[in-house]
Amino acid sequence: MLERFRAFWTAIWAPLGNLLIRWGVSPNTVTFVGTLGVVAGALIFFPTGHLFTGVMVVTAFVFSDMIDGYMARTTGNVSLYGNFLDSTLDRIGDAAIFGGLAMYYVGPGHNHAYAALAIVCLAMGNVTSYARAKAESLGMQAKVGIAERADRLVFILVTTGIAALLHDLGVDRRILWAIPIMLGYLAVASSITVAQRIHAVHIQSRDITRAAATEATSTD
Repeated sequence: MLERFRAFWTAIWAPLGNLLIRWGVSPNTVTFVGTLGVVAGALIFFPTGHLFTGVMVVTAFVFSDMIDGYMARTTGNVSLYGNFLDSTLDRIGDAAIFGGLAMYYVGPGHNHAYAALAIVCLAMGNVTSYARAKAESLGMQAKVGIAERADRLVFILVTTGIAALLHDLGVDRRILWAIPIMLGYLAVASSITVAQRIHAVHIQSRDITRAAATEATSTD
């Protein structure tokens, strides 16, 4: 759903991308540094209860995912390795965000049920990405579902950031319930997305098998 705004945000960050290009910074370097920033922001601040600060740090580095792609296209430095690195490090960043929230609920958040929700989001988020990658490696498509990566990140970061800020400003602690509510929604939505992708691949594989059988019959 939120992928439609990628072009808008890419245009916003294009000047920074152009500056980095002039400085000789490679897209892969931006990818790596961006992931380090996301991991540091999530795993340093979330477990200690500094949720708003963590969200601000993570958000600042999340946009590197758009900057590195813009830089690669602008310089013509698009490569298979760059694509692989970007996708792989994205999984690490996503795991750090939901893992950091799980650590928060094991620690100062004091709620193991909410920690379990964060772990489910982490696991199912990775499965949705794996399902798409595996389908594409088999010559099929699985870019379907109600909770793609951008949706998951924006929803959890915005919810956590706003709830934490309001709590820091003196709003009753119950405002923080918004975070596990969002985690619950994302856990369900991610699970549905996995099911949708499995179904999409099932239909495509069935059609491919039928087409192959028909071709074999016609050549007999």
